[in-house]
Amino acid sequence: MAKSRRIIALDLGSQSIGLGIFRGYANGIIELQDHRRRQVLADPTGEAMRQPQMPIVLREMVGELPLKNADVSYSITGQSVFVRLIDLPQIGEQKIQRIITFEARQNVPFPIDDVVWDYELISGGSNEQVQVMLVAIKTDLLDAVNGAIEETGLKTSIVDVAPMARYNAFRYNYGDLTGCSLLVNIGAHTTNLLFIEGETFFSRTIPIGGGSITAAIAKEFGEPFAAAEFRKQRCGAVSLKHLGGESADSEAVRVSKIAFSIMTRLHTELIRSIGHYRVQQRGNPPERIFLGGGGASLPHVREFFSSKLGLPINFFDPLRNVAVSPSAPIEELTHSAHLLGELVGLALRSVGDCPISLNLCPAAVVRRQELEKRRPFFVMAAAAVILALLAWGFYYARASQVTHAGTEKIRKLNAPMRAVEAEIDKLRQQAASLDAVSVPLAAAINDRFFWTQILEDLKARLPKDDIWVTELIPTSEGKPVGVDQKTVVENEQAVAKPILAAKGPTTGRAIDGLLLRGLYLHNAKQQEVVVDYFKNLVGSPFFKVDPNNQARAIKSTIPNNTEWAFPYELRLDLKKPVKMP
Repeated sequence: MAKSRRIIALDLGSQSIGLGIFRGYANGIIELQDHRRRQVLADPTGEAMRQPQMPIVLREMVGELPLKNADVSYSITGQSVFVRLIDLPQIGEQKIQRIITFEARQNVPFPIDDVVWDYELISGGSNEQVQVMLVAIKTDLLDAVNGAIEETGLKTSIVDVAPMARYNAFRYNYGDLTGCSLLVNIGAHTTNLLFIEGETFFSRTIPIGGGSITAAIAKEFGEPFAAAEFRKQRCGAVSLKHLGGESADSEAVRVSKIAFSIMTRLHTELIRSIGHYRVQQRGNPPERIFLGGGGASLPHVREFFSSKLGLPINFFDPLRNVAVSPSAPIEELTHSAHLLGELVGLALRSVGDCPISLNLCPAAVVRRQELEKRRPFFVMAAAAVILALLAWGFYYARASQVTHAGTEKIRKLNAPMRAVEAEIDKLRQQAASLDAVSVPLAAAINDRFFWTQILEDLKARLPKDDIWVTELIPTSEGKPVGVDQKTVVENEQAVAKPILAAKGPTTGRAIDGLLLRGLYLHNAKQQEVVVDYFKNLVGSPFFKVDPNNQARAIKSTIPNNTEWAFPYELRLDLKKPVKMP
């Protein structure tokens, strides 16, 4: 028996969710083993995949079957994606990716970073051109759908688009047909048309579906959408013989009139689409029509289109070449096989090459799949690391033995040296104690010459004429040190000498500046002679003098014509404060 594997396919329709379990074989054959389908009633103005019922229904369906941690391929409705056919000139394979990326940025009506997109090269262009089908979906919508699916325990494998999945199923089951075939899938929100002619196809979507009939019934009877859907399923039909007659006002006739009206609009759009295909795509008129989708289940839909179009019309049978297991609900499938096109197309993606192989997986799924592909390499790398660690462990164990033997020999040689080391340590301690005594003495010797050097520096930078120093007072944090305020006042008129003796406790304080007082004579430069002295002090190695802030450092008296000399003050900051004893 050929090797097989289980395939899980999920069809997320606008108002229904289909789940199929297949068995895929290496020779490309698939077998349907089980099938589930549930309705998700939602107003046609909304998006079913954003409805809160969808995750609930999914969990119920997955809970009925042992599907936890299984890979799943699912399809999203055509109305949820942006599809565009682009004609490109014949180009090499190396340039095709770059050109298609450029075309995607130009044609997708959203920022390219906000969508997930893919493309497929298809035939149908002229000899000089190649036709590209570009498909894109908003990232936030795709993430919401994918999150709801993976919350049930399933793992996303492939994300396809419903019309393309139906096309793959049609080619698998009706590949022997010649001429043009038209697959009409009447969904809840829209009707999708697939013109299939050999290996070429053309897709078009009409915004009319089974939900349009339900919405019209709800409006006619003034009832909720869910009640109108129930009424349509109970007594709805598209039948000419029900129009008119004695029971023209009955409920069934009113519903049939509404269904007939909507289907007439759909027929008009269908005729326009056929004309568009023949003119714009240069295709041939369809020779046969296949019906699919939930809207095709309405009674007498086949007869309605047959009478209008005059073409052979049959229900699409995606199980024509698909084996069906006895465990599958065969009786149910007999009446609803035309709903399984998406599920069969998804299952075929897992067993072989399909004509259309789009994949709109979210970025998180792509990253996970890449990691899973690399998992064997990670396992091999981990095994290599473990072997390397074992080898290094053996090496270090042997090295430890050799080191231990060498250490023992060195220990015996070091024993007599340790006694000498103890003597050296004693000498070091004695030297350290002598250093502790000598350092303060050396500092005191250096301080003896500090003030002498300052006085010599102040004298050397003093202008030669018209200015002299009368008083030099050390300061700490801006306050005089060694004199009280009375002495400072008394010394203002005296020729002072440096006062360095401190009064009172000064432990921990430092002399960080000098207050320099003096007089300057009445001269031609007047108080500028003080400024000159200040500028000379800028280059002093003892003082921090800011040449741009004279106002802070200089305090001088404005000269007049009655005095012969005038007082001034200079506040100077020491670069290296002197600690007071």
